[in-house]
Amino acid sequence: MATQSSTAVEQVDTYHELSGTALAHGESELYRSRRLLHIVGQYEKATIVTHDNPDPDAIATGWALRELITRRIGVPTRLVGGGAIVRAENRYMVELLQPPIELVDRLDFDDRTAIILVDCGIAATHHLLAGRREWPTAVIDHHVTPGCDSVEFCDIRQDVAASASIAAMYLLGEGIEPEAKLATALQYALKTETKGGETSYSPLDRSVLQWLANYADPEMLAEIEDAPLSRDYYGDMVLALQNTFLYGDIAFCLLPRAEGSEVVGEVADLIIRCKEVHRVFCGAVIGSDVLISVRTAKGHGNATQLLQETLAGIGHGGGHDHRAGGKIAGVCLGDRVPCEIAEELKSRWLTSCRATRQRGTRLIRKQEIVKHL
Repeated sequence: MATQSSTAVEQVDTYHELSGTALAHGESELYRSRRLLHIVGQYEKATIVTHDNPDPDAIATGWALRELITRRIGVPTRLVGGGAIVRAENRYMVELLQPPIELVDRLDFDDRTAIILVDCGIAATHHLLAGRREWPTAVIDHHVTPGCDSVEFCDIRQDVAASASIAAMYLLGEGIEPEAKLATALQYALKTETKGGETSYSPLDRSVLQWLANYADPEMLAEIEDAPLSRDYYGDMVLALQNTFLYGDIAFCLLPRAEGSEVVGEVADLIIRCKEVHRVFCGAVIGSDVLISVRTAKGHGNATQLLQETLAGIGHGGGHDHRAGGKIAGVCLGDRVPCEIAEELKSRWLTSCRATRQRGTRLIRKQEIVKHL
């Protein structure tokens, strides 16, 4: 590793003796950011890695960290993620705000590069470092994130609503004023992470929102939330509602086809709002994979646990208490989920939910569908 000769690095040199991996509760934001900067400053360059199919929280967190590193210590820094940006609002956010994120198929780096993993943990399988022997230099996240013992810097705060809040506090602690587009991205990240009551605003989140209000553009934020949708999106939505079945308070939906992957999560978001539904499984074929979203209402189970039980041995997934997503890779040759896989998924989902009813009824009655064709 090559050492950067920088005034900013010299300023944080007082922290060089601190080698603990976990940051103690109550440490100042300036202390945290300076310690991160000291560690990254010992490398020639840095790469910030998000989870695959990066969402607003991952993108905004990485963008803020890139701003922190380049403005304070001048280390050349990339922001990368795997997969694609799928939801219409998220794609429109990228188009409108133009964050410096690169979507890549693989990640090449050497020991001169600091690797910072954001908004996901080492043990997760949905990021570009998964399956590799190299450990990241730093992990910044708000999820349950085991496996940080061998990492130089970990800032894991499960009590905050978004990883973006952590990164924003670094900027605030360092006295860096974000330009309007970055501030808007951070604000939108917090809004999406608290959607549907998934997480509650902590005092730190509230402080961040109040600070960001001085810099964010409310018109751009409103424009992102009203992102234009394709005609195919509405066809996907109709097919999804027609193919949703209820088993008591449990919903199961498999689209016969989907033009866009974003509809999977959005159908799940819509159905969980039904008063009689407390748990939702929604899946669709995208390419050769089955993409899946799970939602649970408060008090009705952990979405991530239910999804992982359902996919045990056939796929993988992760997420939050009430929102989770997963994938079964390479099982589809056409534009439909094979019948045996569809039946297996339904059986596993109902078993995971401890369903008492095994015979489903349509969310929308068939006669209503046929009558109005």
